[in-house]
Parts: sequence; C-alpha cells; structure tokens
Amino acid sequence: MIDVHYWPTPNGKKVTILLEECGLDYRIVQCSIGQGDQFKDKFLSISPNNRMPAIVDHDPADGGEAIPIFESGAIMMYIAEKAGQFYPQDIRGRYEINQWLIWQMANQGPKSGEAGHFRRVGEDQGDQSYAVRRFGDEVNRMYGVMNNRLYDRRYLAGDEYSIADMISYPWTVGWEAQGENLDDFPYFKRWFDELSAREGVQRGMDAGSELTVDYSKLGKDDIKRLRSMLYNQRARPAPDGGLT
Repeated sequence: MIDVHYWPTPNGKKVTILLEECGLDYRIVQCSIGQGDQFKDKFLSISPNNRMPAIVDHDPADGGEAIPIFESGAIMMYIAEKAGQFYPQDIRGRYEINQWLIWQMANQGPKSGEAGHFRRVGEDQGDQSYAVRRFGDEVNRMYGVMNNRLYDRRYLAGDEYSIADMISYPWTVGWEAQGENLDDFPYFKRWFDELSAREGVQRGMDAGSELTVDYSKLGKDDIKRLRSMLYNQRARPAPDGGLT
C-alpha cells in the first residue's frame, strides 16, 4: 500500500493519475495546505521541503522498511519503476522521458504557479500588471513548447504514453483561466483531448475532490491568515544539537 500525502492541486494530481493508470493500491492521507499540515513535524519527516505531494511506500520492492519520497518528479519515477509501466528502462527511452519530467518541474509547473499567484494577489499588494504579463507570457510559451513537440509525435516523449505526459497534463486543465485558447495550439489540443478521455486520467483528476475548499466564501481575516502562512516563507531554523 502506498500512502499519498495529498491535496487536490495539479502537483498532487500528477501522482494520483499515475497510480490509477498503473492500478496500484493507494490511500490518500489528507495534507490540508490551507490549514498548515505541510508544516507539521510528521509531514516534514517525509517531505523536508514542506510541500506536498509526498508518498510512503509500505511495500517496497526490496522488502525492507517503508520508503518515503518527496518531490512529484521523483515520486513519478519511483511509482512507474515499481509498477514496470510508462517508464522504459533502456537508456534512450528513459532519458527522453527524464528530460520532460525535469522540464515540467523546472518550467511548466513553476511558471504556471507564479502566473496563478499574481493573478490572485489583490490590489492591496500593489500593481501586479508586470508580473501577470511576465508569467502569463511564460505560460503561453510553455503551451508553444508542447505544441511544437507534439507536431510530429503522439506523446511528449515519443510514440508511447508515459509519465512525461501524466506529469504535464494537470497543469494544462486550467488553460481557460490561464488566458489561453487551445485553437492556437492544435497539436497540443489533440494530445489534451486524448488524455482527457482516458479513464485513468479522469479517476486520477477526481481523486480527493471532496477535499476542495471554496475560497470565495472565506472572509478577509481568513484570506489574510492564509497569505501570511503560505506567502513569503523564509528559512526554518534547524534544531540544536546536530552535526557541526
């Protein structure tokens, strides 16, 4: 059994899509990022970067103790390797996929997240027009990267559906809110429609849907509390008594 410490964000849904596609047993462990679960000591022992998702595999292949893993890209590689699916182990196939995993983690996810952040920030934080334009343009560029890649191949890493596709898909389902028009990216749209129709993708996207919170119903004090907890985080002090 794999425990998935989870909240239904695009990063969390990458993992549940893969688990559903592989048919592996898993259990969602709620990590309510709006309540600060990601800062609790128990979670930090699994994910020292205080970000979800994180997993704990209680039945690792080596038969040893449970293995905790944080960072969604590493989680995707681990699960796919464990299941023997969606991640070829020949050097060419593996690194074709690895490139796109790193592209998603370093480019598509962060730029999309920043674009969403600055769109949500209120006017009380000052003029955000430059940041909205800067990161909105980057999101548009990412769609272009994917569209050009899919011009002459069915999937991001070639002819076979893989974790490269699964890790990228959840960050694209909000294309309309991101200000994009899929008609501008016909090769991406073909890929997007195909993945959207997959039952495993649908189940993975729906996982934990009951955990969502309607932020539009939160009062000003609640919004202020959330911002103070989630935004502008700085280094956490290390405990005393460690190695020097």
